[in-house]
Amino acid sequence: MEIFYIICAVILGLALICLITAYVCFRMVFLAPPKEKREPSEKIPLPEGEEYEPYYERMRAAVLRARELPYEEFWIKSFDGLTLNARYYEKEKGAPIELMMHGYRGSAERDMSAGIYRAFAVGHNAFVIDHRASGRSDGRVISFGINEKKDALRWLDLIIEHFGADTKVIITGISMGAATALMCAGEELPENAVGALADCGYTTAEEIIRKVIRDMKLPDKIFYPFVRLGGRLFGGFDINDADAREAVKRSKIPVIFYHGSLDAFVPEYMSRENYEACRSRKEFIVIEGAAHGLCYLISPKYYIETLYKFYPEFSKID
Repeated sequence: MEIFYIICAVILGLALICLITAYVCFRMVFLAPPKEKREPSEKIPLPEGEEYEPYYERMRAAVLRARELPYEEFWIKSFDGLTLNARYYEKEKGAPIELMMHGYRGSAERDMSAGIYRAFAVGHNAFVIDHRASGRSDGRVISFGINEKKDALRWLDLIIEHFGADTKVIITGISMGAATALMCAGEELPENAVGALADCGYTTAEEIIRKVIRDMKLPDKIFYPFVRLGGRLFGGFDINDADAREAVKRSKIPVIFYHGSLDAFVPEYMSRENYEACRSRKEFIVIEGAAHGLCYLISPKYYIETLYKFYPEFSKID
């Protein structure tokens, strides 16, 4: 009987260790700061990293310039009751609208301010959203595109309802936003959705998380199962469902892919694999010398030219 109690105690101890490890992994990977602790609006949000420092002045200028633009603010309720925020910037009434999504632990203002002017440069209007757990939107949990895709589809419905049945929408994103855009492309979309743009998007959440774990000099074979368990137990989702590569196999809309040749965070091969898996009309553009998320800042003229050529029927250059 004593051995039985010892065995039970060992099993319970191991279970507790697994549970604690899964929770720590969940907090590290999926949990965002509470809304009141996010960047104050008066501060210019900038990504951290040496690769970004040479472009800080351009990033600050883009944010300040975007803050001067008039916009219309929108709010929706998510499927799970969160209040989500978006801002609409208009270049020309009736022009195609880009539904624009930012990256992991970013915000609409930090990641998409320059993108507003990129959209304007090809004659598009910009509908820029704060993902759940980011910016002005509610929530604490980031799901790498699983719940964000559901939110994006609700925003798509709102755009069509508000701006009219003839509205053309291009679903665009950067980093996690790009992967989310590709996940949307694999859904049954309304005819108003006429294309997608994915800038430095990953293939699957599993692959990018495993890559980051390895970058931290930790064994991904040991720690990734705890990350997945943490998502299941404390987030209510299976992170293995975040799969952009599989989604684009079902895409019926044209997709243009961008990726920087020096991207050390999301490797270029991930965009290439997404491109190769895509079944619809597509193009893959590599921006030489660009680190993660810097394709447009590095080469704005080429970016605009290639985007215009891919969507000539929906674009125009002043």
